[in-house]
Amino acid sequence: QLQLVESGGGLVQPGGSLRLSCAESGSTVDYSAIGWFRQAPGKEREGLSCISKDGGTINYEESVKIRFTISRDNVKNTVYLQMNGLQPEDTAVYYCAASVSRRPLYDYCSGYVCYCPSEEFTYWGQGTQVTVPS
Repeated sequence: QLQLVESGGGLVQPGGSLRLSCAESGSTVDYSAIGWFRQAPGKEREGLSCISKDGGTINYEESVKIRFTISRDNVKNTVYLQMNGLQPEDTAVYYCAASVSRRPLYDYCSGYVCYCPSEEFTYWGQGTQVTVPS
C-alpha cells in the first residue's frame, strides 16, 4: 500500500511563498506519477501540477505554471511544490496523489496546454491547509 503524507502548509501573507512536501512510503505500489491538487471551500478540486516517477515529464495547469514549481527527490521519496506569489485565492487544502495509470503525462497535453486529471490518481494524502489572508 502506498501512503502519502503532505506537509509544509500554513498561514502566509499575500505575495509570500511556501514549499509543500509529499512524502511517499510503502513502495509496493508501482505508481507512475505524483500530482498536486487543491480544494477550496465550496469549490471543486483543482489539479495544479504532476510529475512522472522518473521526473522526466512535468505538467502544469495554466493557472499556476508561472508561480508554482514541482520537483522530486528520489533519494528522499519526496515530491515538492514550491509556491511563490501566493494570493488569497490560493487558500485551500492542498493534496498530493499518486497515479497508477500507464498513460504518459504528455497524453494530457494539447500543444503547450497540459493538465493533471484527478480521476487518474488513486492514492491520496490527507491534505495540508494553506491560508493566505486578504
